[in-house]
Amino acid sequence: MTSIPVKTAKRSVVVDGFTNSILDPDESMLGPLQSGGTIIANTAPGCWGPMITPRLRGGHEVTKPVYIEGAEIGDGIVIRIRDITVTSLATASGNDSVSNVYCLGDPFVAAKCPTCDEVWPETHIEGVGQDSVRCNKCGNPIKPFHMEHGYTVVFAETQDVGVTLHQTAAERIAKDANHYASLPDQSVQHSILNYAPADLVGAIVRMRPFLGQLGTTPSKAIPDSHNAGDFGSFLIGAPHPYALSQEELLQHKTDGHMDIDAVRAGAVLVCPVKVQGAGVYMGDMHASQGDGEIAGHTMDVAGSATLQVEVMKNYNNDGPVLFPLVEDLPPLAKPFSTEEKKRAAKLAEQWGVTEVEEVAPISVIGTAANMNDAIANGLKRAAKLLGMTVPEVKNRATINGGIEIGRDPGVIQVTFLAPLRALDKAGLGDIARQQYNL
Repeated sequence: MTSIPVKTAKRSVVVDGFTNSILDPDESMLGPLQSGGTIIANTAPGCWGPMITPRLRGGHEVTKPVYIEGAEIGDGIVIRIRDITVTSLATASGNDSVSNVYCLGDPFVAAKCPTCDEVWPETHIEGVGQDSVRCNKCGNPIKPFHMEHGYTVVFAETQDVGVTLHQTAAERIAKDANHYASLPDQSVQHSILNYAPADLVGAIVRMRPFLGQLGTTPSKAIPDSHNAGDFGSFLIGAPHPYALSQEELLQHKTDGHMDIDAVRAGAVLVCPVKVQGAGVYMGDMHASQGDGEIAGHTMDVAGSATLQVEVMKNYNNDGPVLFPLVEDLPPLAKPFSTEEKKRAAKLAEQWGVTEVEEVAPISVIGTAANMNDAIANGLKRAAKLLGMTVPEVKNRATINGGIEIGRDPGVIQVTFLAPLRALDKAGLGDIARQQYNL
């Protein structure tokens, strides 16, 4: 069982440590933190760095979870994202291909040395490039992931744009990779900057940082990148110690790995509590990302994040719900203006409609092994949460919202204008009113 802190709950907790990439409810948590308190964290890059570091067992490197006072199983945690700031000076990323020679079933979870046949071997860096990660025992390269087409990008001090570099500049950065990555002191990953990829040169990119991982601890040990319905499906029947059944995955995951670009400063996220104290964690900060993260990876960065969290009792959902910034909502899901409401009221009166709904935006997250099943999951969650039928949710999402893709192959958002009376009944009405100034 989770180790319950006995200390007096704090108003703020500073986090500078990381898990070994496994979200384990039996591991001790930081805190406790008062409901309404603040978490300040220095996060490490996710994805590529941990992916090329065989000792890490989950594909990411997320912060140690924080115990929230008063959070019980079946509750929710309301997370208000106050600030996200990138600290990396540069990063690298790209498409990948996988070789099963270098892993036990899953390269994210169980990397191995093909020469020593050791799973989770200790490694070091020698030189620059895709053979730079070497086994400490035999000295041979270990590369469960091969970068097919990649890039190195540097960021402006103004934190608004970046530019991708040519090979000479990428290799110069690789020689001081940890500095340019701004790796936190307790991070153990090899920086992906050591690879020095430079297939895409001179491209301008915009910075729009967000957290790819933000959520609560699952109720069974799950590799951090697999705490979602799509990546989690890789665990079903896997040959390594973190294998789950389909039923176990559905029961225990909390969908903290979303890669939804709207999970950024100013947004509000509500997460399910599946272990006592919730265990709020974060990581996998991205400098920016297009919907779908179709390359499989984006610009992973180190950074600082500030969250304000509070307990919401009796949360009627097994996954996250997001209240994005207005500018991140689909056009049809934006709140109606005063003038639009006046015109609608007049039209309703002309046709004998006695009441026009008061509505507010909501975005319900769905995850599954593929996109169609993820959409079905999101629709069912929205229906249960708001006391509707799935056909009603489909209609509302069609005329007043849309289905948005967080990550391929299976993370989506069902975003739509929902009746405030339904949001109130679900305990979410006041969050929506505050977020959208209703």
